[in-house]
Amino acid sequence: MTEKLISPKNAINFLNSENTFAVCGFTMMGACEAFLSQLEETFLKTGEPKNLTLLHAAGHSDRVNGIEHLAHRGLVKRIIGSHWGLAPKWGELINHNAIEAHCLPQGQITHLMRAMASGKPGNLSQVGLGTFIDPRVEGGKINDLAREKDSFVDVVDFYGEKYLFYKQIPIDLCVIRGTTADEFGNVTMEDEAIKLEALSLAQATKRYGGKVIVQVKNYVKRGQLNPRSVELPGIFVDHIIVADEVDQTHRQTTGYFSNPALSGKYQSPVEELSRLPLTIRKVIGRRGVKELYHEAVVNLGTGIPGDTIGPVASEEGILEDITLTVESGVIGGIPLGGTDFGVGINADAIIEHPYQFDYYNGQGVDITYMGAAEVDSKGDINVSKFGPKTVGCGGFIDITQNAKKVVFCSTFTAGGLETKISNGKLEIVKEGKIKKFVNQVQQITFSGPLARSKNQKVLIVTERAVFELSEAGVVLIEYAPGINIGRDILEQMDFTPIISEELKEMDQEIFKEEKMVFKNEFMQGTEQLTVV
Repeated sequence: MTEKLISPKNAINFLNSENTFAVCGFTMMGACEAFLSQLEETFLKTGEPKNLTLLHAAGHSDRVNGIEHLAHRGLVKRIIGSHWGLAPKWGELINHNAIEAHCLPQGQITHLMRAMASGKPGNLSQVGLGTFIDPRVEGGKINDLAREKDSFVDVVDFYGEKYLFYKQIPIDLCVIRGTTADEFGNVTMEDEAIKLEALSLAQATKRYGGKVIVQVKNYVKRGQLNPRSVELPGIFVDHIIVADEVDQTHRQTTGYFSNPALSGKYQSPVEELSRLPLTIRKVIGRRGVKELYHEAVVNLGTGIPGDTIGPVASEEGILEDITLTVESGVIGGIPLGGTDFGVGINADAIIEHPYQFDYYNGQGVDITYMGAAEVDSKGDINVSKFGPKTVGCGGFIDITQNAKKVVFCSTFTAGGLETKISNGKLEIVKEGKIKKFVNQVQQITFSGPLARSKNQKVLIVTERAVFELSEAGVVLIEYAPGINIGRDILEQMDFTPIISEELKEMDQEIFKEEKMVFKNEFMQGTEQLTVV
């Protein structure tokens, strides 16, 4: 049996200049810090390896660690990923055209890895049509250096319909994280908060003759692991790194070194979430929650949705009557936010990353709540580009394009907006400097025309107005009590929306301190079962 145990320093020897290097993580979940920090140190000392292509599916940093270790001129020449919102050094390199940057949808990267693992030349999908991923728009090319190169996406005709073909990206080496490995390289993940795309990535790398290195915290004799617990069989694993727990290179998440409630080892005694103060963020969350119904399967994005929908649903006593999911593979429980977005407490199930996106792409989600940075008259939404800064799309395109209903949650303006809420009414004290309802979005992350062609249900919820996407365009359907429609809504938009013939005030209870008492309305139409 070949000795697979190796030090981080020696592991770097398997990564050569010009190689394609893939990592597997979600913020700091799955981060192989022992390897990544050693790679940074080696490059800064020797200048080698250099000119790498870095491939990653999800955003993989906490603003300091993860792929931030690799954000050095010369170390990486090309990055292919989905999101850099928590990677400021990468944002600088990309914005200053110091690296060739390509953005692809998070779910499609995970599916591409699985397709490559099975010998396919790429992955065929309709996800991304009409957005900046579409070669007829931008082809996922983020900066000038990328625009000089070929796109990693083609548009093709297949059985009379348009599809995007995500082309293969051969991998030379990947690093993956687990919990325990045996001498043969069999790996379990009992303490990991999420499974991610580890299996697909390992198989894809082996398909191209590449090396698979796995970082773990426990190393045991062969034969001690339950075969049903093995997530990565040893035949897929070339080398094992054992992390040093003292230097915390194997944190479970950014916020937790180890929390068994996140990995499903036990249920945490969390009965209800903290009640939120009455702010415009809570107002937006409350109006969003009014779209929920009994047993809805829900996806939450970051920002206002992730911060408000769960707590408001808990306050209203309906949290246990819906199922919250996160794109990373968490189903049920209570999702966490901030740099720990992607994990959940007391989950019902934790499945692999690509399979969660199978469910999303197959229209499994009843309602998704997402943020919005810009909206235009066609119903296009931008969340990926802000002036010269590109953060990427993450899983946004995969999820919003195929959810049965999309509820975008956003403040009406940005940049200094001040409001006052009292007596069930909203007052604009100081208007924000930045208009979010614009003539044309800077980048198309959600295609309004595509949604309209599919009759997809789309709402845009703000603190002062609610809009609906109809076949004719963006329709104003509700306004907040206390708001002047002309001054506070229409004059703050670069385009004039369609005014609904049934325009009405938002429910006043949304703007009051006491809870809304939404449960009766929520439960309408359901059968009340009596247990004898």
